[in-house]
Amino acid sequence: MKPRQLLQLGFQPGPVIGVAVKAIADAGKAFQSHEVEADLKALLSAPASFLKHPHWGTIAQSLIDQTATQSTYEERLEPAPYQIWGEGLEAGALEQMKNAVRLPVAVSGALMPDAHQGYGLPIGGVLATENAVIPYAVGVDIACRMKLSILDIPPQRLEGMRDLLSKVLERETKFGVGAEYKSPLQHDVLDADWNAGPVTGNLFEKARRQLGTSGSGNHFVEFGIVTLDAPEMGLDAGRYLALLSHSGSRGTGATIADFYSKLAMEQHPELPPELRRLAWLDLNSQAGQEYWHAMNLMGEYASANHALIHQRVARAAGAKVIAGVENHHNFAWKESHGGRDLIVHRKGATPAGVGVLGMIPGSMATPGFVVRGKGIALSLNSASHGAGRAMSRTAAREKFRWGHFKKMLEDAGVQLLSAGIDEAPGAYKDIHSVMKGQADLVDVIARFDPKIVKMADAGEKPED
Repeated sequence: MKPRQLLQLGFQPGPVIGVAVKAIADAGKAFQSHEVEADLKALLSAPASFLKHPHWGTIAQSLIDQTATQSTYEERLEPAPYQIWGEGLEAGALEQMKNAVRLPVAVSGALMPDAHQGYGLPIGGVLATENAVIPYAVGVDIACRMKLSILDIPPQRLEGMRDLLSKVLERETKFGVGAEYKSPLQHDVLDADWNAGPVTGNLFEKARRQLGTSGSGNHFVEFGIVTLDAPEMGLDAGRYLALLSHSGSRGTGATIADFYSKLAMEQHPELPPELRRLAWLDLNSQAGQEYWHAMNLMGEYASANHALIHQRVARAAGAKVIAGVENHHNFAWKESHGGRDLIVHRKGATPAGVGVLGMIPGSMATPGFVVRGKGIALSLNSASHGAGRAMSRTAAREKFRWGHFKKMLEDAGVQLLSAGIDEAPGAYKDIHSVMKGQADLVDVIARFDPKIVKMADAGEKPED
């Protein structure tokens, strides 16, 4: 029996369709088609009576889970508490944060100084919920993350190695929508359980082909100089050549985000328009568990992407990694806050618990910083994930040409191999102001200055 036939019988769109298709296939020839149809009609009327059925029990449980997540929206008497860091944040981001804490499942929130408007939860938004996960509060690029590798090549050799290092980035990385390897790379993440849900199993081949690649937009791989003013990360104070990357879970993560975001919205038709993209999945439901597994799998997958990029680039450059740091900034974590077990969504926000290291980049012509978290409770142990956009991509494409930034890049000693003009430095906020706005959240332990930058080629020429 096909999904279309199940919908005609009265099933609602969602994971229950996949569960039913699998159960019917597993039953094989145990039933005639008319018997299956009769059972399913009866099951729709009284799913609880089929919970112990040897073939239809999983369908019954899925139907009950789906019904349990459908409710009538009731406005909170007052919003959940939240704190704002930074000044002059755009009105759209402030309004989105204000809406997020109206959710019945919201417990508390925070807005970081790099915040700007996104979908549902603003970029730079942090939201704690109780036993619920919000796909759009994790983000479309699930497990987007930073990885910094400090190399054993002396930094004074950079100038003499620019040609080699540039060729290494061009040869050993792949960027852009749909980028993949004809001969897929290998990593242990491919041995993980990709069949725990109906979506990830179908995406395995795409994930395998895109393993070790970067996406488009603000994703990058770059060489730069790390400066340590004091001994840190097992290293002496001084300057080091380093490799920094920013990307996530590629097309696989985006497909998972799209599927479960739509499913969450289908399960919460009661939400008003301004809260629609903040629809949640109950973690006691099958759909909630499926998404949670998929999200964590994407965390492993994104980490594997970075690991392979760094391995290939370092090896081609003849370098060894002597230290490093990495972190997600589009993810949801199970954490304890105020004595309660909560789900903390960080959409474009860096974990900053006590002693936790993280990487906060600037732009292609401004520094990024390795930070150590202070564990500030009001921020839900969070900090910004970067400088944050000062304008939309459309506005940047209309306003800027590469000639506007030629001198800025030259003064910073930055060699730009490729990028879209919407990623030009002027499209971003001042990273120093952002760092100042969160001085109470993190301590800076190192500075990273970009020197050779590779991003997706959007067709514009940096020399134009």
